[in-house]
Amino acid sequence: MKDYLLEAKNIRKEFPGVVALAGVSFDLKPGEVHALLGENGAGKSTMMKIFSGVYQKDGGEIFLKGKATKITSPIQAAELGIGIIYQELNLCPHLSVAENIFLSREFSNGVRLDREKMESESLKILSVLHSDIDPKEKVKNLSISKQQIVEIAKALSQNADIIIMDEPTSSLSEREVAQLFEVIKELKKRGKGIIYISHKLDELKEIVDRVTIFRDGKWIKTAMFNELSLDEIISYMVGRSIDEKFPRLDTVIKTRKILELKNFSKGEYFKNINLELFEGEALG
Repeated sequence: MKDYLLEAKNIRKEFPGVVALAGVSFDLKPGEVHALLGENGAGKSTMMKIFSGVYQKDGGEIFLKGKATKITSPIQAAELGIGIIYQELNLCPHLSVAENIFLSREFSNGVRLDREKMESESLKILSVLHSDIDPKEKVKNLSISKQQIVEIAKALSQNADIIIMDEPTSSLSEREVAQLFEVIKELKKRGKGIIYISHKLDELKEIVDRVTIFRDGKWIKTAMFNELSLDEIISYMVGRSIDEKFPRLDTVIKTRKILELKNFSKGEYFKNINLELFEGEALG
């Protein structure tokens, strides 16, 4: 048990009329990325909110570095070394990078903020992440990928050993995803444990060591990522074999046409696109 940063056993969580987690287990080792996968409603977000202190579990045990622990609030979770980066970033855009990193934990010099110390400490943390972000820059002027790095730096400033990433690449370009993955690899080298939630299964092979799959609030499978094919992962997630990811369906369209494109082109972006959309139709 002491070999794990985090170990959760038989975690149960109920809401009125709904069992969100029915005795599930999960663990995280130092220096690994452990993906938590499942369809919407599988219980992933509920589990993460228990780890981050937003929800309190109704049953089961949580151990941090081998010690039984009760997580009662987000503040306590941060003090215990658990940082979470939500899909919707939790930053103040009008403040500087340094002010965001040390928000509510500011350094002061008497009655005044010690901005110089906050900026120098921020620079040290950002250098760990091989980032050239200026601590004095306003967050609103940064790209989404750099804002995520600020969130990670904020977690590291709280001495987080466990970092939860919820759909971190949902708003990133391909180049920004590559930058984020380099940061994640650096965190792994430093012994941080990362819980990674994503619906983009193809990208997991770049960074993930292990995978745990939930379905309908139940634990289904934990394995090394390279031991499972993507088709196997999907079948565990949905509970059946997927022979065709996009099965062809025969349909008869009897409604009126509301959109039609003919030889639609725009510079080098796309050329000669043709499609028709009918009322009441979902067109992929």
